[in-house]
Amino acid sequence: MADFGNDSGLWTARLVGASAGAAVSLIYLLPKSRREAACRFFTGLACGLVFGGPAGLWIAVRLGIASYLGPVEVLLTGSAAASLSAWWGLGVLARAAERMKQ
Repeated sequence: MADFGNDSGLWTARLVGASAGAAVSLIYLLPKSRREAACRFFTGLACGLVFGGPAGLWIAVRLGIASYLGPVEVLLTGSAAASLSAWWGLGVLARAAERMKQ
């Protein structure tokens, strides 16, 4: 199950999961400008693509469902979770820094 090679289906799952996580992060915490929206989306996309495999595997093992899931489900879930989590951490820090600056 941990064999996340260069299969195009796995890359598609990563991309779809990362895009979904980035889109959800934009919906939950609305951006103040187009620039912020673009930065948040691409940050989420990059983090979802990079950390999707480890995050998905960690979630599946933690929930005890790793033996029931295939690589596509693990990557899709992990990419969405990593993408969504990336902006929440960065967004909170960015807004706190902006308030301190004022």
